[in-house]
Amino acid sequence: MKKIINTSEAPAPIGPYNQAILSGDTLYISGQIPIDPSTGELVEGNITKETHQSMKNLNAILDEAGMTFENVVKTTIFLKDMHQFHEVNAVYGSYFNADTAPARETVEVANLPKFVNVEISMVAVR
Repeated sequence: MKKIINTSEAPAPIGPYNQAILSGDTLYISGQIPIDPSTGELVEGNITKETHQSMKNLNAILDEAGMTFENVVKTTIFLKDMHQFHEVNAVYGSYFNADTAPARETVEVANLPKFVNVEISMVAVR
């Protein structure tokens, strides 16, 4: 059985999907881009700010499901420019304990929704 997870503390979906699905003890979080949920506007300026906003959005969804970053077992980072990997990695890493960090892949893509520079999705387990 699946349970839909949505929170106003993260941006509303911009298509036919939900913020997350809880199936059993596994939470599948849709990719989050740097939209400030309080304004609905993109956070722009630099990749550091954009990555922090994406991680804040993910944290809000984890919180709504009663989980934390410690529950995350897998992430995917999509970058528009792999030259920004170092900055994204530094921000991303600040949200995890290095000893218990999840599995991850980082992929450079041609474009992302709303033409943002970063999108991050996660899988978490209770």
